[in-house]
Amino acid sequence: MAERVPRPVPLFEYVRVAIEAIAANKGRSVLTTLGVIIGVASVVVLVSLGDGVRSYLAEQFAGLGANLIIVQPGHTETSGFGPPLQNVQRPLTLGDAEILKQRATLLSGVAGDLAGGGTVSYTNRARDVMVIGVGEDFWSVRDIHVELGHPFTADDEAARRRYAILGHTVVHELFADENPLGKTIQVSGAPFLVVGVTAPKGRMLGFDLDDLVFVPVTTTQDLFNRDFVTEILAKARGRENVDAAVAQITDLLRRRHVGHVDFTVHTQQDLMGTFTRIADTMGVVVLAIASISLIVGGIGIMNIMLVSVKERTREIGVRRAVGARKSDVLAQFLVESVVVSLIGGIIGLAIGSGVITVSQIALPSLPAKMSLWIVALAFGFSAAVGILSGVLPARRAAALDPVEALRYE
Repeated sequence: MAERVPRPVPLFEYVRVAIEAIAANKGRSVLTTLGVIIGVASVVVLVSLGDGVRSYLAEQFAGLGANLIIVQPGHTETSGFGPPLQNVQRPLTLGDAEILKQRATLLSGVAGDLAGGGTVSYTNRARDVMVIGVGEDFWSVRDIHVELGHPFTADDEAARRRYAILGHTVVHELFADENPLGKTIQVSGAPFLVVGVTAPKGRMLGFDLDDLVFVPVTTTQDLFNRDFVTEILAKARGRENVDAAVAQITDLLRRRHVGHVDFTVHTQQDLMGTFTRIADTMGVVVLAIASISLIVGGIGIMNIMLVSVKERTREIGVRRAVGARKSDVLAQFLVESVVVSLIGGIIGLAIGSGVITVSQIALPSLPAKMSLWIVALAFGFSAAVGILSGVLPARRAAALDPVEALRYE
């Protein structure tokens, strides 16, 4: 007579038995899953914030324009912003900007600018603002539009006229509902005629682009008693020409500076890469901290499953006596561990999603973003914790001798 081969147990049967075992010890099961719940909720919140920050940075830097190139004084080998202006031996000048404008064939616009703080006032209202001296190409290079009035011309710059173009926030604070065009304001104690108002731009990286006062760059040099510019902004002729344009700028300025590369050229991608690396580093650190809860949760599941193996020794002996294989016992306890962990993962995912949703309602500007891959990550973490913490108890249960297990009291 042929030996009878036991049929494999369906997966749903393992899951059913696991749920029954969990339901039989509700209090212990809740405490077991608590570490996983906290860990998964933390991972979901932190990863969503990190993903949102990256999307936020991409949107913010897209506002700079993909073709934007920034030349700053001082040379640095690292990407990001250059050193403070006062620490450089040779600052940039309007002459440098003019050379690029005349000879850099891969650039569609070049503008040197000079920024400084100042107090702007009208009648009895005053406001501390950033005053930026700009040239005629600044508006197209920086993609800022003059909504009312007109931008500065080359003649305004050459004649060092005291003209001012205001951002929307400045107009609101100084003039309320009054039309500012043609009015005379005081900028750092000097009279300026308002000739324009910029279109609203909103905030970028926490900086209000509407809380600015623009004046001709040569006039700003007189106002601040400076003969240099803060930086030179340039716009490449197409995104595909950015790298070649950077090389051309570097070559022209090196020759003008007698062979010295005492400046740093940045692109939008350079600047975005710097901020993204900072955000990624912080994300890895906080994610590692949050993962500690998952590790603690996994240890908790392992301990409880080991206790469960001890409590159910006689049950294991009975199952083995009626034909269950070692693999069936191992699978049963492994599935039970995974089910406990997944239940904790589902609850943690729900809590994490709830925290993100409530936070976005309370703080609409919060850069948090829930994606499908974050949901998959949460379930993956939960399943991994369940498998890793269930292997040892499952192997111990499968290794029990059936006869000794039946005798266990």
